[in-house]
Amino acid sequence: MARYEIEAAHLRRKIERGEYRVGETLPRIADLTAERGVSPATIRRALEVLEDEGLVRVVRGTGAIVQPPPAPRRRISRGVQIERDPARGYIFPAAAHPGEPWQVHGKARRSMEPATATVAAVFGVPEGTSTLRRRRVTSPVGDPPFQIVDTWLSDQAVAGAPQIAEPSTGPGGYLDRLEEAGHGPLSWEEATRARMPSTEEARLLSMSASIPVLELVLVGRSASTGKPVEVTVRVIPADRVELIASLQRAESAQWPVRPVA
Repeated sequence: MARYEIEAAHLRRKIERGEYRVGETLPRIADLTAERGVSPATIRRALEVLEDEGLVRVVRGTGAIVQPPPAPRRRISRGVQIERDPARGYIFPAAAHPGEPWQVHGKARRSMEPATATVAAVFGVPEGTSTLRRRRVTSPVGDPPFQIVDTWLSDQAVAGAPQIAEPSTGPGGYLDRLEEAGHGPLSWEEATRARMPSTEEARLLSMSASIPVLELVLVGRSASTGKPVEVTVRVIPADRVELIASLQRAESAQWPVRPVA
């Protein structure tokens, strides 16, 4: 066993025994080096191992912060059905069930931000174009931050439905405002990919920057113009979720099936 693995195991045992509690910062590298009689490089490598395991989150200028034990993965059915709650409006496949209560961590924000490459490509504008973004960090009630939800709205959408740029978008939210402005019924297409989180995303989700995230990009298209009017990007730590789908038999696969010739 390499020396850094021995040091990682030593720190792991202390975390598991509760000597270092969730939210606490581990001793400085210099202190661990002196205590254990090893090089700073060995301690840094040991911390990298613990960060890869999700036991700590290393923050520049602060240190290694002990993380909560991983919760069971949420099973999310990524079907094609969008539901509607008379009290809340549209519900997309993110909750365990349509009535599941969710909360916002911190304060929901709206601001003009440079469009990312993904958003710019959807809206057909140059990357970096100033675009309205509504951001919220959410989770089921009582859970730690589960996902970052960024909704980007096109200039045309804001011009036709100015309330979507206000602090309160009204009953039913920005989607109802867009449909009322003549874009209804909206249609949606979703793409999912895995990538590494940005430093800011890791901080907002209280996760290690070494753990991948799932990025779900939902594009809402206007029925009247056929053009995209909103792009919603959800970022979820990959170790907290698994996506499930019910597979269905096509007509050619209906039972009883014919023997293979």
